[in-house]
Amino acid sequence: MAEVGFDLAGLAAAVAAEGRVARVVIAAHDGSSPREVGAAMLVWGTGASGTIGGGALEWEAIGRARLMLASGGLRLDREALGPKLGQCCGGAVTLLTEVYGAAEVAGLEGDVIARPVAGAAMPLAVKRMLDRARAQGDLPQAVLVQGWMVEPVARTERQIWVWGAGHVGRALVGVLQPLPGLAITWVDVARERFPDALPEGVTALWAAAAERLADHAPQDAEHLVLTYSHALDLELCHRLLLRGFGGLGLIGSATKWARFRARLRALGHGDAAIMRIRCPIGDTSLGKHPQAIALGVALDVLKHKNKNQTETEIAV
Repeated sequence: MAEVGFDLAGLAAAVAAEGRVARVVIAAHDGSSPREVGAAMLVWGTGASGTIGGGALEWEAIGRARLMLASGGLRLDREALGPKLGQCCGGAVTLLTEVYGAAEVAGLEGDVIARPVAGAAMPLAVKRMLDRARAQGDLPQAVLVQGWMVEPVARTERQIWVWGAGHVGRALVGVLQPLPGLAITWVDVARERFPDALPEGVTALWAAAAERLADHAPQDAEHLVLTYSHALDLELCHRLLLRGFGGLGLIGSATKWARFRARLRALGHGDAAIMRIRCPIGDTSLGKHPQAIALGVALDVLKHKNKNQTETEIAV
């Protein structure tokens, strides 16, 4: 599954806030490129979000996009990164820039966004992609083919539940929130433990007996347990072992993990089940600063994603 996709919800939110928004997407590239096909950014009169790789390529793209806001439409630009822009990547990148308002966004639907960029009738290759998506749920990779740009709509790939809104929890959510494909649920015992302004797209849940919320988590969710209380951490591990999970990471020292293993055995869990818990999570060599812990844990999350993808590919 691609890590990029047409973020329809993000585009709609930007248009609602700004009125008219230009979307710049890497449609194709030859040789090296600062980002992959399908990577996109949104540009409006006073700001932008997302990235196509930064540097001179992005700077020029933003300027062109802002000039287009008034007139609308679309354009394709092929940029030679080295000769024209002085970037060391050495490849050539094709950028598609499109202007969207409320009417254009309202016309977008389905799991795949396919549209002509060179005035051509829909080619057979695109028809086949759309048929596979409808009939089999087989979404295509982003691609520019025979004058048509085809992109899968971005969708959630992983449910991440972060337990604890203390310093480490806040730092971790801040690192994970911008990553594509993650739906983050953030849990603690009271609303006042969360920041006043929650990060965009993050769902906050709280209850005095927060451990009971574990019973409502999707069984394929991945949990990161880092609450203020060892007793709550233990109860969460116990309940999640009973319920099932896609992944379970526990913050702590080797001593804490040894004690938890013994207590979980006493609660009736077998060693094979207990050892599905990853503890400690993160990279202890980075230190104990909340942001350092968050970086290590986030890297652990990404590594386990890649590992699961590799195992799936081998199994197939």
